[in-house]
Amino acid sequence: MTETDSRSDMHCIAFSGSRRLAAGRPGDVALAVKAALAADPEQQILVFDAVTSRPIDFDLRGDAATILARLSPPSAAAEPAQTAALARPGRPKLGVVAREVTLLPRHWEWLASQPGGASVTLRKLVEAARRQGTGTIDRRQAQESVYRFMSAMTGNAPGFEEAIRALFAGDRDRFDGLIANWPQDLRDHIAALAMRAFD
Repeated sequence: MTETDSRSDMHCIAFSGSRRLAAGRPGDVALAVKAALAADPEQQILVFDAVTSRPIDFDLRGDAATILARLSPPSAAAEPAQTAALARPGRPKLGVVAREVTLLPRHWEWLASQPGGASVTLRKLVEAARRQGTGTIDRRQAQESVYRFMSAMTGNAPGFEEAIRALFAGDRDRFDGLIANWPQDLRDHIAALAMRAFD
C-alpha cells in the first residue's frame, strides 16, 4: 500500500469486509490495519476518509515508528517556501492575497462606484454568495460521500440502487428502510454519513 494523504487532522475508518476494523487518526488506523494483515494476510481491508469517503492507501512497510513517521505532518523545513509564497502584494497580515481579476469595463465602472471600492465590494459579494450556497454545497458533498462509500462497500447489496435513488431524492424514510438489513457496521457508518445529506 502507498500513502496518499498525511493530513494530521484527518480521520479515517477501515473495514475488513463488512466489519469495522478501526477508526481514528491515520497513524492509529494504519497500525491497526498492519496488525490485522499480519494476523490474516488474505483479508480485504479498505480504508476511507471518514468524512469524504475517499479511499486511503497507507504505506505499511517498516515498523510502527517508521509508519507513524511517514504519516507525520510536514516538518518546519517547509515553512520558508510557504513564507516566500505568501510574500506577494496584498495585506498579508490579514491573509489578503492579490490576484488578477478580469472584468468587462462596465463591471469595473460599477465596482468603482460602490462604497469602499472594488476590493471591498468583491469581498462582500463573495461572502454573500458563500452564505447562500453553503447549505446546498454541504448537502451535495454529503450525498457524494455516501454514494462513494456505498458504491465501494455495498454495490452488490439488495436495494442498493433504490437506496441511492432515495438518497438523492432526499427520502430519508425510504433510504433507512432499504439499508435496514445490511451488515450493522456498514449500516451505522452509512447512517452517520447520511445525516448531513438529509438535513
